[in-house]
Amino acid sequence: MTVPATAPHQEHERGRRSAPVVRRRASVLGVLGELLMTAGVVVLLFLGWYLWLGDVIAGSAQNEAGQELQEQWQLEQPPSTDGPRVGVPQDPSTAPVLAEPAATADRFATMLIPRFGADYVRTIAQGVGLREVLNDPETGIGHYPGTAMPGAVGNFAVAAHRTTYGAPFNRILDLQVDDSIFVETEAGWYQYSFRSSEIVRPSAVDVLEPVPRQPGVDPTERILTMTTCHPLFSAAERAIGYAVMTAWYPREGGAPAELVDLAAAAG
Repeated sequence: MTVPATAPHQEHERGRRSAPVVRRRASVLGVLGELLMTAGVVVLLFLGWYLWLGDVIAGSAQNEAGQELQEQWQLEQPPSTDGPRVGVPQDPSTAPVLAEPAATADRFATMLIPRFGADYVRTIAQGVGLREVLNDPETGIGHYPGTAMPGAVGNFAVAAHRTTYGAPFNRILDLQVDDSIFVETEAGWYQYSFRSSEIVRPSAVDVLEPVPRQPGVDPTERILTMTTCHPLFSAAERAIGYAVMTAWYPREGGAPAELVDLAAAAG
């Protein structure tokens, strides 16, 4: 018995009946893919907002802690009836050399960078441990033990986060040549002038040498080296900023004019 061939119009009808099923499956998969992509974007946006907000909150707390330390030092000076005293810059060689704190996390100075805004006042503490110093909600900047202290010939080296935990060095690569960086202590203000920046591997620990990147060379200047992670949200490399001390302002003589003008402009 011969099996009859399927009529052409019957094959056509089967194709018409099966096509919608395939299209519906493709449509469902497309919608599911779009939903997953949208969810991923929302998560990334949330994480970005969360990190940004966390840095804002932590940075504000660090600024307040730094300002409280400044106020303590100011209270030790007799008030001026003629408004803020404007200091006269002194030769760096006349600046007192701070003793290195014996205990980790001891706060001994604040850092002020006018380019970062009038409210930028971050505390500097001894050590670069994450838990004790760099992740501390009221500190943020740590001094590498064994490197020079403010006022001493050599390399005063510090570290801070570029993202998270207040991100004190978030804008380190925005600094320009001759930008002022002030390290304030109970004794007064150490003024540094920014010189240069570079990106190095994490293994480039020679940036902490008395003369950065030149092991065995005797220093002749008072250098400030700032280290942080690079690029943003990564620790693959290190961003380094270098500055040289150019002036010293004793507390009894008054604050540097640049800081007085900055505070006045900020109200």
